Amino acid sequence: MEKLLGLLRIRVRRGMNLVVHDTLSSDPFVVVSMADQKMKSVVVHDNCNPEWNDELTLAIEDPNVPIILSVYDKDTFTPHDNIGEVEIDIKAYMEAMNSSPNPPEKEKEKEDGGGELDDHHIIKRVEANTELNSLVNDSCVYWIKGKLVQDMHLRLKNVKTGEVLIQIEWIHLPPATNSPATAPPCT
Repeated sequence: MEKLLGLLRIRVRRGMNLVVHDTLSSDPFVVVSMADQKMKSVVVHDNCNPEWNDELTLAIEDPNVPIILSVYDKDTFTPHDNIGEVEIDIKAYMEAMNSSPNPPEKEKEKEDGGGELDDHHIIKRVEANTELNSLVNDSCVYWIKGKLVQDMHLRLKNVKTGEVLIQIEWIHLPPATNSPATAPPCT
């Protein structure tokens, strides 16, 4: 990887009103992709309102590269059916992280984990706008337990119905030390 900025943890909470692709229901799972990275959630069988509660993590080199969340219906003998997809927009989250009075690096230095801001202190609010984003309702970037998170309620595109609830969180990486004194021995 060229220049790794950090990791983005995506908590895929649940889906709502997903389209039926089998006889009476679907067997949905989520795929999150960014450039050449692809992460897959667990499959929830026979459920159009699945609760995945799964965590998927992407390595972020460029926050401008689109992150696509796709929902599929698992099929055994045929290709998986595409239930819908949506782009996860992290621009507002990155802006909030860069302008926050308590950046995550400083939070790690504090033993109590709470920092100067209380839990659920809102740093930024993103308005739902069908022309600009896929948010079903307003989304907030806020502090919780010393971590900056954003909850998103997203409407799937290219499908009649379907929504997904996710939460994103940035994971800072410790600075790399490439000095010969700390390099692992060659074997």
